[in-house]
Amino acid sequence: MTDTPSNIHATAIVVGSTGLLFMGPSGWGKSMLAFACIAQAQHIGMSAILVADDQVLISKQDGAVIATCPASIAGLIELRGTGIVKVPYIARAAMHYAVLPGSVSGEKRLPPEGERMTIANGMDLPVIRLLANTPLPLAVLMAKAPDIGQ
Repeated sequence: MTDTPSNIHATAIVVGSTGLLFMGPSGWGKSMLAFACIAQAQHIGMSAILVADDQVLISKQDGAVIATCPASIAGLIELRGTGIVKVPYIARAAMHYAVLPGSVSGEKRLPPEGERMTIANGMDLPVIRLLANTPLPLAVLMAKAPDIGQ
């Protein structure tokens, strides 16, 4: 069963067969972190590809959270300060993790174990926190969730 998709502000990629949905405030660096993960994965011989940048259509199908790219932005990603570039993409994929901004200091520096986030219409995903200036974002994500890329 498929529901009506919700259009959310996010960037969706797939590394191996793992869908990563980067969500957070405008200017956090979702697109650049996602692009860095794709480049890093490809550099080490893993498959990685863009689903959608800036706008992601989210729906649920057979229990899975599905990200779909609006046709008008297919294959486009904005690399802040560089501009919009064309990259290989797939039109839709299952998402497995929500990647959210981490906190450098304070009481939220260590996020709670088992954290989940509602993405849209009651759909939720497990959360991995990531700092915007992380030099090797894919390595950090894989340290937290070793199933990424499988």
